[in-house]
Amino acid sequence: MSTIRQQLEAREREILASQASKSANSRGRLRQEPEDDVRPAFQRDRDRVIHCKAFRRLKHKTQVFFAPTGDHYRTRLTHTLEVSQIARTIAKVLRLHEELTEAIALGHDLGHTPFGHAGERVIDKLMPGGFNHYEQSLRIVDGLENEGKGLNLTWEVRDGIAKHSKGKSGAPVGMSDAQRASTIEGQIMRVADLIAYVNHDIDDATRAGLLKPEELPDNPIRVLGRTSSARISTLVRDVVNETLAADLAEIRMSDRVLSAVLGLRSFLFDAVYENTIATAEFRKAEDILTGLWQKVHERPDEFLDRRTMAQEGVDVAARDFVAGMTDRYAVRLFERLFIPKPWTEIVDHD
Repeated sequence: MSTIRQQLEAREREILASQASKSANSRGRLRQEPEDDVRPAFQRDRDRVIHCKAFRRLKHKTQVFFAPTGDHYRTRLTHTLEVSQIARTIAKVLRLHEELTEAIALGHDLGHTPFGHAGERVIDKLMPGGFNHYEQSLRIVDGLENEGKGLNLTWEVRDGIAKHSKGKSGAPVGMSDAQRASTIEGQIMRVADLIAYVNHDIDDATRAGLLKPEELPDNPIRVLGRTSSARISTLVRDVVNETLAADLAEIRMSDRVLSAVLGLRSFLFDAVYENTIATAEFRKAEDILTGLWQKVHERPDEFLDRRTMAQEGVDVAARDFVAGMTDRYAVRLFERLFIPKPWTEIVDHD
């Protein structure tokens, strides 16, 4: 008698496109383990990501604006949820594996540092050999979570997490086979990430008073739309239509829409991400992370994982510790280590 999982796997073969990944055909996990009677492999991966500690810490990590006081600014967690929603929408329309797509989307930023990309740049300078948040995300799911045992995710999810990043000038489509995720679901991650942050960063920058809607560049807005909803609809529709036209050989975008969204992203780098007002607080964040990096090197036994130090060295242990911090934890620890505490009572010297 077949299990519920086997019935669900059979449904995948009936419903999903031939190019879609199938749970039963996964290339497996780092360590073999018994299959679940109810949940197929990719669904288990999605659940494992949601329940891990690194995912919960995303709620207190910067997306664009450092420690925003307003309740409606994005954090790294809400960004991740918006990416996941867009990615799953694309996957559903294309009849691809929604839960694989979602697992990759939910896990793609687990390795992000405190203080957003500014924090990543600081740790990249401090860490011998550099630092990339997507590599750290993979390290988290492979070995840091679950008391050092990792989440033991499937190869397909790990591949999607490892190959999601684009950088400042990289395009989300049209890259070489070596740079592109091996599954078409993993390729969705790149475009969904770009669609999400370009639009929600405009919203947050407008709310913060850094941007006015009329300041957005004319040509990209004319192509994509004047509201966030219109732009997301245009981008998702373009990805779906272009990918279907290519018979799901790879995730694609039209040249016109791709050029428009990259132009809008370039504008945001100048107007928002590298804006002198917005980045003023990040210079303080740089001092915080640099100070913490130096202090944990001075007192490694107090702060760092001893097994990591013994096997991989103090720098790797310091990277894991500092990169894993939330913004508020980093600030509190810096205050404890560097800011003198006031006396709490008057001492009588007579």
